[in-house]
Amino acid sequence: MISFPLEQVRTLLVVGAHADDIEIGCGATILEISKRRPDINLRWVVFSGNGSRANEARQSAGEFLTDFQSQQVQLHDFSDGYFPAEWSDIKSTFERLKKSIQPDLILTHYGQDFHQDHRLVSELTWNTFRDHLILEYEIPKYDGDLGQPNLYMPVEEKLCRQKIDLLLKHFPSQLDKPWFDRELFQGLMRLRGAECAAPQRYAEAFYARKACIVP
Repeated sequence: MISFPLEQVRTLLVVGAHADDIEIGCGATILEISKRRPDINLRWVVFSGNGSRANEARQSAGEFLTDFQSQQVQLHDFSDGYFPAEWSDIKSTFERLKKSIQPDLILTHYGQDFHQDHRLVSELTWNTFRDHLILEYEIPKYDGDLGQPNLYMPVEEKLCRQKIDLLLKHFPSQLDKPWFDRELFQGLMRLRGAECAAPQRYAEAFYARKACIVP
């Protein structure tokens, strides 16, 4: 398999619609990167987090980002489920974000995600950051919208378990949802690990919609 050179990344931007999206979609990747490149400047942006969900998001991000030397967490309070109706304000937030950071790599939602909030965040990521490498992560859910990813991050088994432990620890508000459990998160990572022949059997998957080969 062709490998992506993580050494070239100096600034990483990760964006999520809701309080737990980043952790579900690319939490193990963040943990893996923190081991390999703790010197990366990381910006973590959540667009819908208020009340108890904001507290969950802050505490979770704090543990996922412990090893990074330079990090910043931003929480916004857009209404869960109503992002299309708040398009203008969310777009303005993205434009302000663009003025404050020039990332070498962006992790965002899968563009064909069935959740309207997820799709809008993906759309505005691409709309705002026009000259950046963008990888789209996936969120398993009832809607059944998983696709065929084309880029993988193999992760150690202990990081797979750490990601899930942190999810279950920091998001008690989600534990009553039938899909929010260890078996689902681990099962998806095991499947993606099989698809990329991951040495330790687990991986997270991304969609690389557009990229250039640089000589």
